[in-house]
Amino acid sequence: MTAPRAWLIWTVGVFGYLVAVSQRTSFGVVGLEATERFHASASAISFFTVLQLLVYAALQIPVGLLVDRFGSRAMIAGGAVLMGLGQFQLAFADSIPGGVMGRVLVGAGDAMTFISVIRLIPLWFAPARVPLVTQLTGMSGQLGQLISVIPFAFVLHSSGWTPAFLMLAGMSAVAAVLVVVLLKDVPPGVERPTSQQGLKATGVSLARAWRQPGTRLGMWSHFTIQFSGTVFAMTWGYPFLISGQGLDAGTVAALMALYVAAAMAVGPFIGRFVSRHPLRRSTMVLLIAAVTAAAWAAVLLIPGRAPLWLLAILVVALAIGGPGSMIGFDFARTFNPAHRIGTATGIVNVGGFIAALTAIFLIGLVLDLLYASGFSNGVLYGLDPFRIALSLQFLLLGFGAAAVIGCRRKVRRRMAEQGVVVPPLRTALARQRRENLARRSQNTPSGD
Repeated sequence: MTAPRAWLIWTVGVFGYLVAVSQRTSFGVVGLEATERFHASASAISFFTVLQLLVYAALQIPVGLLVDRFGSRAMIAGGAVLMGLGQFQLAFADSIPGGVMGRVLVGAGDAMTFISVIRLIPLWFAPARVPLVTQLTGMSGQLGQLISVIPFAFVLHSSGWTPAFLMLAGMSAVAAVLVVVLLKDVPPGVERPTSQQGLKATGVSLARAWRQPGTRLGMWSHFTIQFSGTVFAMTWGYPFLISGQGLDAGTVAALMALYVAAAMAVGPFIGRFVSRHPLRRSTMVLLIAAVTAAAWAAVLLIPGRAPLWLLAILVVALAIGGPGSMIGFDFARTFNPAHRIGTATGIVNVGGFIAALTAIFLIGLVLDLLYASGFSNGVLYGLDPFRIALSLQFLLLGFGAAAVIGCRRKVRRRMAEQGVVVPPLRTALARQRRENLARRSQNTPSGD
């Protein structure tokens, strides 16, 4: 395991993931244009993303099983090809069915990418580096959202719909070529861990991964803190800021760039926290969920339009959920053997996207119902309708937090049976304070 070679492999994999994120989030920038191009309602526009995420979520477990069997190289390259075909289809679509077909292909290709990149990390890096490299993966991949917010949006507004989506299709082609040429599944001389063949063995592997409480804790962690940022970035953030909050396109682009920058900045800190305090990972998850809920409450409850500084705080709070949700994959890694990591990671990854597609669809449905009832005063994406529709996220945040607490109890009970007891947080903090004071007193020079 030579470090330069490991980082090269990781860079190629991350580029594939970066491209996937740009394809995934591209539709969040075109919500208003898509409404006009397809003559669609809010529910119909949300259906584009909901179906894309439904395909993504439905394929997570099958993809996890396939990457355990065939390796990351084949899956990442195949995913890039599917996403390229999807964006090519969408470039020329002028009806809802044609557009939906393109997003389905994008969702299928996207589903094949992230799990495959995550699986490379424990095979190429030492265990102590894995949490930090995992965070760097999520952090670097978020640069793909900058592509959809800045160059893609620029081409969309300057050259039109078709050239913009053809640009994304070309990026997928480049990613596929680089992966095929440069990426390797395992270091030289190392045998690639493979799952057992056969349908029965596959079912056994899936059942064992699911029965592991740590896997379910990872899934509910991902469910709770990943979805709100996804809802914001993929579908409803742009219309909410433009139409609901009355911001101009340049300011919205700056806020979206802040979203990416904040996610990149906080990722390494969360990675180091996970490395140093592995018994407090779920506490970090619950803290991020509370911050997300508080930020949304402040924006939605304030009379009138929110000031720009408060919207910036909301964007930063949502951005933290991205790298924070990577904690779920660390649960999958630490509670499952190497040959089952792909399967367990797939289960974890289902959580956040199931929550996201549920929220996206319900928000669009509520917006349409409020518009039809006359509450919106003829403005589909008005501020008052958005206040009610976006409040649905609190239900998912509360449900997810309760599920995290329930699974954490099961995990800690099993750990206690193995002799690992997690002390209460108050006790742990008090002990750490005493140790810090003792260390300082030892390092303080005496008066003589």
